Amino acid sequence: MTVALLFMAVILCNAQMANPVKFSATLKTGKTAEGEIVFKGRIEKGWHVYSTGLGNDGPVSATLTVNKKDGVQLVGKLTPRGREISEFDKLFGMKLRYFENSVTFVQKVKFTKPQYSLDVFLEYGACNDEMCMPPTQVPLVKKGKSPAVDGEAAGEAEEQAEAEKAAADSAKAAMAQAGDSAKADTAALAAAKNLSAADLQQLWKPVINELSAYDKPVSNSLLYIFLAGIAGGFLALFTPCVWPIIPMTVSFFLKRNKDRGKAIREATTYGISIVVIYVLLGLVVTLLFGASALNALSTNAVFNILFCLLLIVFAASFFGAFELTLPSSWSNKIDQKSESTSGVLSIFLMAFTLVLVSFSCTGPIIGFLLVAVSTQGSIVGPTLGMLGFALALAIPFTLFAMFPTLLKSAPKSGGWMNVIKVVLGFIELAFALKFLSVADLAYGWHILDRETFLSLWIVIFGLLGLYLLGLIKFPHDDDERRTNVPQFFLALISLAFAVYMIPGLWGAPLKAISAFAPPMNTQDFNLYKNEVHPKFKDYEAAMAASRLEGKPVMVDFTGFGCVNCRKMEAAVWTDAKVADMLNNKYILVSLYVDDKTPLDKPMTVTENGQQRTLRTVGDKWSYLQRVKFGSNTQPFYVLLDSDGMPLTGSRSYDEDIQAYTEFLQTGLDNYNRK
Repeated sequence: MTVALLFMAVILCNAQMANPVKFSATLKTGKTAEGEIVFKGRIEKGWHVYSTGLGNDGPVSATLTVNKKDGVQLVGKLTPRGREISEFDKLFGMKLRYFENSVTFVQKVKFTKPQYSLDVFLEYGACNDEMCMPPTQVPLVKKGKSPAVDGEAAGEAEEQAEAEKAAADSAKAAMAQAGDSAKADTAALAAAKNLSAADLQQLWKPVINELSAYDKPVSNSLLYIFLAGIAGGFLALFTPCVWPIIPMTVSFFLKRNKDRGKAIREATTYGISIVVIYVLLGLVVTLLFGASALNALSTNAVFNILFCLLLIVFAASFFGAFELTLPSSWSNKIDQKSESTSGVLSIFLMAFTLVLVSFSCTGPIIGFLLVAVSTQGSIVGPTLGMLGFALALAIPFTLFAMFPTLLKSAPKSGGWMNVIKVVLGFIELAFALKFLSVADLAYGWHILDRETFLSLWIVIFGLLGLYLLGLIKFPHDDDERRTNVPQFFLALISLAFAVYMIPGLWGAPLKAISAFAPPMNTQDFNLYKNEVHPKFKDYEAAMAASRLEGKPVMVDFTGFGCVNCRKMEAAVWTDAKVADMLNNKYILVSLYVDDKTPLDKPMTVTENGQQRTLRTVGDKWSYLQRVKFGSNTQPFYVLLDSDGMPLTGSRSYDEDIQAYTEFLQTGLDNYNRK
């Protein structure tokens, strides 16, 4: 399931400017000395905006910053209004509060002078399941005649102004006594960089077109959407939720008529039913709940526990503990229907069973597909995407439905089919642990940490190898079953896979199953240490180092509160080959777009025809990402030569280690050719 999701992410996503939250800012006044600063936001589906007061160790909290105010006094704190969602986040180790769909932030004020002026801005953080926005500011500048003046508040304002002036005078004296060390540090850094004004202009030069030439942005044409749906459907065939339906389909159609022509018609009806159900399901859920509803349900912890139990039941059935059959009353009705008609209703019910049982694995793929095409602005895109997905999934099952008529003439068909069922039982048992792991991580039970998970998988695949060699038998196996050549090679693969996983008990990364096993931080005993740390956190310093050392630069736009940035660092950067390239062959610079460190001097820039003030280091790096690379989401990775020109396309959140390695190697190859 995870592999399928990652593949879909690669083919459907490209770096684009995102604007998922739209805020309006107003100052509400009446006839009294009291008023309210109101920021109202509308949030796109799939995104959420974090609430106030989350602390320094969490994501970006909503805050109000005052640039200048005169004749106005703030009363109390910035207050969120709306349906606040609160849940524990395992990565941050804290409870997070956020809003979906809409949010309102309110700051109460009192007027202390007949005339007032106000210059403030709201700063907030927004994320979805794959990326985060940099800290975003919503300004409000107002001035005018106060509706009334609060005398008590006016006295408090004068006292506060005197205290602020005294504090400022004290700070100036301290700076003078320290010899203005901050300016000295800045001068030393500038000397170390040894970059001229022309060099800086070149390094900040926009390269959006150059990146686009490498990236070859995906076209959301209708043909592309249809092909993407087909790719997702074929990938879904390799998920464990679909496998139980194969023997069920074979068993169901074996009981049908022996007429070859009628068998083909019924198999075709079965395939069409699958297509119709999937298309209708996807469109109904999209129209009612939004495209992310399928993905949200299929990744729900309770749903994963139930599906884990379902897979265990299927595995026990395939091992021979019991038979899964339709109720006898259903079977009688189906048999009677099939004798007189084509039994369309029974076939449709069988197709509906396939959709339900396979949903936990196909749901995330469908949800991602619907989200990706939601920008089409019409229902045509989702319809074609779901049609492609359903066709790819239905075609093999249509063939399975036709195939049982040929099994009648195959010698000893029951024996080898039971071997297939038992093998599927082992694999379903293994993947049941994957779904249980999702729930375990969500609730923090720690009953299935990484070493426990690997131990169980080692035992499962070891027993599978022994079964294929004929050393283990199950109730429905033939008494004289012998290991044939295909089974021998499958046993070899299974046993080798079990041996491959053994070093993981001591912390080996096990790239082949990194998408399935619990994260490395759940393992108590870990001898593997291969961490990656950026050499620089300043763009210009990194580019200067690139010229001195003759190495390309990897720019990592990240954030302290970026969940998916941490996921990439834990899942991809810890890979031995990736770590070696980042540590030894690249100058790695991480630019935190939510870094609150004040700039030595605020920078005034013009963006989209409007002037904007950059006050913090994070503002500067966020501006760099937007104007130079045409992107504003994190994580965002780009490879540059010493002049700031891209060496290949950009990458964002994608835990495909092989693709990330190829990305880094392509950058090195292109750098060495220059």
